[in-house]
Amino acid sequence: MSTNDTRRRSTQQWAVPGFAVAAGIAYLIAGIAGDEIGFGIFGFALMLTVAVGVLAVRRRSETVQGLLDRRDERIVQIDLKATAFAGSVVIAAVLIAFIVEIARGNDGSPYTALGAIGGVAYLASVIWNRVRG
Repeated sequence: MSTNDTRRRSTQQWAVPGFAVAAGIAYLIAGIAGDEIGFGIFGFALMLTVAVGVLAVRRRSETVQGLLDRRDERIVQIDLKATAFAGSVVIAAVLIAFIVEIARGNDGSPYTALGAIGGVAYLASVIWNRVRG
């Protein structure tokens, strides 16, 4: 195994815990800025717990380890399917919420923007992957 492979694997191992800590810091900053310090502290503590939990569980769980290091093609495919399912559920929720807002006589906000972002992201991904592959 080359030094680059080892470095890349090490970086991948820390991506999820690092993102969790960064999100916790963002929650803390948002809580302080919005004068909701309790929210900020809770959000930071929660995300720090998630980061530590992921690091602890990866040694005992083949699935978590596979999701972190991305070497097991079977687990990568499970992750891809789970991500697609979760995205479909969120898109359906946004569309339903938009319809409910319109039915209530509102303008559909913020679901209009969320739906547009999702649609543009989907189209961009289809185009990108079609041109690339």
